[in-house]
Amino acid sequence: MKFVLFPLDPVHDVALKMLNRELVRKGHQVILLPPDTKMEEVVEMCQKEMPDFIMVSRTVGYGAAELLARFIDMLDAAGLRDRCKVVVGGKAITKELATELGYDAGFGERTSWDEVIAYVEGREVEKEKLKVKKSKRDITQGYTYQILDPAFKQLLDKITDQILDWAKDRTSPAVERAKIKEKVLEGEDLIEEYLKLCDETIVSYFKKNLLPKKVRLITREERKKFDQLVKSLNFDGRILRHTLDKPLVFVQYGTGCPFMDAMHIKVSEAWGADGVLHFDPSWGARCEGLLEGLLAHEEDGSIITLENLKLIRSSLDVSTLWCVRAHRGLNTPETILLAARAGADLTKINMVYGSLNGGTDPERLTVDGVYALKLAARYNLPFDIPTNEELGGVPAPKAFAGMLVVAHLGVKLNAKPILKPLFCYSPDVMINDYMKDNYIDYNVAKVIALRQIMDAPIWPGEPIGFMTHTEDRIQSAMTTALHAALASSLRLDAITIASTDEAYARGAITVSARIDTLRAIAEAFRFFGQAKIEPTKRAEEYAQMIVNGIYETLEKVAKREDFVASLYEGLFGTREEGANPGRAGRGTVRKC
Repeated sequence: MKFVLFPLDPVHDVALKMLNRELVRKGHQVILLPPDTKMEEVVEMCQKEMPDFIMVSRTVGYGAAELLARFIDMLDAAGLRDRCKVVVGGKAITKELATELGYDAGFGERTSWDEVIAYVEGREVEKEKLKVKKSKRDITQGYTYQILDPAFKQLLDKITDQILDWAKDRTSPAVERAKIKEKVLEGEDLIEEYLKLCDETIVSYFKKNLLPKKVRLITREERKKFDQLVKSLNFDGRILRHTLDKPLVFVQYGTGCPFMDAMHIKVSEAWGADGVLHFDPSWGARCEGLLEGLLAHEEDGSIITLENLKLIRSSLDVSTLWCVRAHRGLNTPETILLAARAGADLTKINMVYGSLNGGTDPERLTVDGVYALKLAARYNLPFDIPTNEELGGVPAPKAFAGMLVVAHLGVKLNAKPILKPLFCYSPDVMINDYMKDNYIDYNVAKVIALRQIMDAPIWPGEPIGFMTHTEDRIQSAMTTALHAALASSLRLDAITIASTDEAYARGAITVSARIDTLRAIAEAFRFFGQAKIEPTKRAEEYAQMIVNGIYETLEKVAKREDFVASLYEGLFGTREEGANPGRAGRGTVRKC
């Protein structure tokens, strides 16, 4: 076939040059005209050449409709309109505009060459080939979980053996509730036994139908409409990474309303997110027992119920990884159970952070954490270990010592841990001026240190850039994107991001703010590709400082021979550093 390619533009003809390349590859005859060719000249040429297609490009938006209308009129007057197909494309074009002006077809921004070639060759475009194909990934694949330094292994073995020996003959209301709930899910009627282990808030809900303040039931009609809406959504997904296969990008949700959560998730998926994290309300972590049913909540955090989790699960794309956190409250084991039954892929457990900054009593959370790790292993739920005690001021070496204890404990119980250091301008960094020159060296040092000690996946969060962000959305998107680029440079496994309004939101988190961050990350990944960010020599110095600090902390804990006492006594972080042993659940642990 014969084509005339006409750039109806003063200078812009790059797209037509690329189209020329594609058409020539297919064996077609092409006449490519230069920019600023007069319409009269094009018409005269086409009368001589009689092409099968006249393909017009317009990039500049001003006057586009008027010029394109005039050109189609000139072709019509010259008798060419019925003898040639006339197609228009470019940034200024939409399909609707092309149809309105009388063109046979119109191709706007983001059109693939496959679509154009399929059209001119008179065949249906193979839409399946155009779709982005994403698959669910296993973050833990390829890691041995070995402790690489014998000196560290000796200390971690001693500490974790002591924890297991201490916990083997202890239980708690949460452990017993998890055991009961497991039987309930198998059909046994044990609700009365369950409620004996719950707070009055939970008992009143089950026995008197009294909902907690600011909580309401979601109706069947609302659920029906939600299901219809989710089925009608048809977003074309994207892949954020340019040439690398990691890091995977997770967004966190917890608006209080499962319907809003689902819509935020769908938009995040459409813009390339690989996974999502469920955040529950803080009061839920301090209440003995969990509610049931489809429930909405007016404040931050979406209530953990099996029904709520299943609703969220029903909205997820098959490729989306789903993490349900269970690491810091009085319902940790039961949350693991419900997450597994709802179809979660990952969970979150860290007894140290939950005890020192999550408000739960160390003794209680240690008992609950050990049982939760056993459940995570049984249900094959890899678990990440956040070190958010750093946000309270705890130095990274002490936070990492706690993380490694929980990781090694998980391995001993056949669970799969994921190390989760912070990537941000944290209080410890501020106090000690570790980022005076740049935000790269100390974050790189954290990764170097962890990789020297344990062969395990690393997933910075929660989220990256937290406390580095300002209230300015552009700055926040940029900060997140730069931290993401650093994670990519280090070939880390995953990152957790926040929306550009999340850290300082004075109201609901907006979908547009989520898109800001995802688009910024995509641009950063595209910019760097496989290139790497080069830290200064300070990174190695900081790494050795962190490794030494971790060892010193583990040495003190091992010498103390009592993990729980170490939490109370400040070995994993003092009160002055920001570690405050929690009170929720204190006095509830008992011997079996």
